[in-house]
Amino acid sequence: NSQEGAAAGDISALEEAFRKFAVHGDTRATGKEMHGKNWSKLCKDCHIIDGKNVTTTDVDIVFSKIKGKSVRTITFDQFKEALQELSKKRFKGKSDEEALQEIYKLIEGKGPGLTGVTKTVASPTVSRLTDTSKFTGSHKERFDASGKGKGRAGREDLVDNSGYVSGYKHAGTYDHKVQGNK
Repeated sequence: NSQEGAAAGDISALEEAFRKFAVHGDTRATGKEMHGKNWSKLCKDCHIIDGKNVTTTDVDIVFSKIKGKSVRTITFDQFKEALQELSKKRFKGKSDEEALQEIYKLIEGKGPGLTGVTKTVASPTVSRLTDTSKFTGSHKERFDASGKGKGRAGREDLVDNSGYVSGYKHAGTYDHKVQGNK
C-alpha cells in the first residue's frame, strides 16, 4: 500500500513538471496539452536525451507517433505513453516498469531551464550609442534634460492652432491692450 502512495506522489510530481513545461513560452497555454517544441525542451532539460540511446530525432519520432494525425499537441496521458516508449530505449537493461520509474525520476519536480537564453550585453559601444546626453542636433531635441524621451513632441514640429492666426506671437494680449487704452 505504501508503494501505491509513492506511485500516486510520483504521478502528481510528474504532472506538475508536465504542466510547467506545457505552459513554458506560450502565454495562451492552459497546461493540459504540450506542443512538440516543449516536449523536446522537457527531454533535453531533464536529460532524457543522452545522445547515445535517445537522440533528438527519437524524441521527435515518438512525439509524432503518439499525437493524433491532425493535432499538434499531446495530453498528459499521451505524454505518459510517450515516456513509456522512450524509457525502453533510455534504460535498455531494465524491465519496462523499472525503466519507466527511472524516467519519471528524471522529470519529477523539474521545470523549464533558462540556460542559453539570450541576455542583454552591456558593451561600451551600445552604451555610447544609447547615452542621450551625448546626442547632438535634432536628435538632442527629442530628449529632456534627464534623458527621457519627449515622445511625439520630440519627433514632430507640433503647430499651435490656437487663435485666429496660428502661431501669433502676441496671443492673449488683446484684452490688456484694449483695457490699457481706456
